[in-house]
Amino acid sequence: MADTLARNWWAMLVRGIAAIVFGAFAFLFPGAAFAALVIIFAAYALVDGIFSLVAAVRAAEAHQRWGALFFSGIFGVLIAAVTFFALQITALAIVYLIAFWALVTGVLELTAAFQLRRQLAGEIWWILAGLASIAFGILLLWRPLSGALAVVWLIGAYAIAFGIFRCGLAFRLRNHLRRVPAAALP
Repeated sequence: MADTLARNWWAMLVRGIAAIVFGAFAFLFPGAAFAALVIIFAAYALVDGIFSLVAAVRAAEAHQRWGALFFSGIFGVLIAAVTFFALQITALAIVYLIAFWALVTGVLELTAAFQLRRQLAGEIWWILAGLASIAFGILLLWRPLSGALAVVWLIGAYAIAFGIFRCGLAFRLRNHLRRVPAAALP
């Protein structure tokens, strides 16, 4: 799994940058309509899901573990579809939807991270990303009525932290790729 992810380290970097841009948007335009945030969230969940599915396919082709990446990708695409086609859902329902997505994504991120730790000693970035997702989901469930502005700022902070952790993982994977001889890669 580490070798497959390392060859595609740039995809992890793109996911991290997309999360950071999304988080910055949430802080720069906090007064934007909640519907715009919902659409941006849906787009992010879709892009994140697609990149997870691409990583799962490449891992499967390399006969590596791909299940957690596949289910994370499917879940992201499904959440994006529900969000795009049901904009009339109340803000509270959207908050719960985002919280559930963050919790499931966090658990799947931790699952994949612990599989990667077997091959890449001392790996912490993916674990931090999974823990950030779980903490974010719990915070949203704990205070769902805290207001759209607070949710926007929580989402922005989460996305920036998650993006930084993903970028850290991408660079760690790139360094791993440089240390592995080309002949050793499948």
